[in-house]
Amino acid sequence: MALVIPGVLMAEHPLTDGGQDRAAPVVFDSPHSGTAYPEDFAYAAPLNILRRAEDAFVDELFGDAPRHGAGLLCALFPRSYVDPNRHEHEIDPKLLAEPWPHEFPHSPRADRGLGVVRRLVRATVPVYDRPLTVREIQSRIDSYHRPYHDALKEMLDATYAHYGAAWHINCHSMKGAYKGKMRSDFIIGDRDGTSCDGEFTAFVAENLRDLGYRVGLNSPFKGAEIIIRHGAPARNRHSLQIEVNRSLYMDEERIEKSSGFERLKRDIGNLIAAVAGYTRQNLPAAPTAGSQLV
Repeated sequence: MALVIPGVLMAEHPLTDGGQDRAAPVVFDSPHSGTAYPEDFAYAAPLNILRRAEDAFVDELFGDAPRHGAGLLCALFPRSYVDPNRHEHEIDPKLLAEPWPHEFPHSPRADRGLGVVRRLVRATVPVYDRPLTVREIQSRIDSYHRPYHDALKEMLDATYAHYGAAWHINCHSMKGAYKGKMRSDFIIGDRDGTSCDGEFTAFVAENLRDLGYRVGLNSPFKGAEIIIRHGAPARNRHSLQIEVNRSLYMDEERIEKSSGFERLKRDIGNLIAAVAGYTRQNLPAAPTAGSQLV
């Protein structure tokens, strides 16, 4: 069974849904593919521009994860409303109608209007025609941002409690080109080896290369708040970010699937199956009597 909080998230976890016999110790999540725009958003930017912030269709690309025994968590709300991949205090002061009651973490992205609640959707396109109150922003954090992280933590904790290890892949998409230069087909981020064991990073990269894709590592995307918060490889909690080039599967201007979508979905399904197999084969040895998992 899937857990659905309307407008907030959808989660499916074979380990806790009666599918222990086919479960794998891995969870995938898509925090930016949501399209349920809340009534209180009150944005002023044109919707067709605002939607460019979505990781459109990423939830569908990775949607076969539960079929391979993996957990899957998807945000239903849009990233432009509140972004789970930013720290909850990562605020652009220019967005505020009043002083922010918390310390501002250093954030070049927030300085550019791309904090946990966006001020800009493009460099010259403001999301709002007014400043926001602290209450508005805090409500979004309390009702959307924190429930998403709580759900992901619960899924990863259940995986870890059952297996003594947990693997996590945080799924995103990226613009096909930047400053006129085409990007790699996939970019893998493990924060320079600090959020995930390097062997797993290499395994994912090699599987994608074997499927015929160009793969980059940690540049320009290392991973952000989600893998920072949930990755702890020294404790057998491995968290990896993956960025998919949108030009492989969609018309970026029209935000529509292209003819390449089905092939890419099949290839990602093959990757998911390989990852599930890897995680099952690389579980830590059973603890000896008197030892305790932490």
